[in-house]
Amino acid sequence: MATVRKIFLFLSLLLIAFLAAVFAYNNPGNITIDVGFDRFEEVSVSLAFAISFAVGWLFGLLTVGIAIVRITNERRRLRRNLKLAEAEVSSLRSLPLHDAN
Repeated sequence: MATVRKIFLFLSLLLIAFLAAVFAYNNPGNITIDVGFDRFEEVSVSLAFAISFAVGWLFGLLTVGIAIVRITNERRRLRRNLKLAEAEVSSLRSLPLHDAN
């Protein structure tokens, strides 16, 4: 199964590289990019697209990483609370029963 996954990943990366090469070939022009604090003159369209894609990908990884850290911390807290609740139930079960009279 791991080999199939590696082959699929390799083929996916190869397809992405091929599509990027086709995109660069079909868009040979240059553009000007103004990012607010700086202006970049004569940047190729394919480079601007690749950088935008990479920045978006990194931002996605950052947001998913933050979510995973939050979920991990919540799971740790819930497991701790579960152990305390199980210990309390166990101690209550071991107490002798008293009649209501």
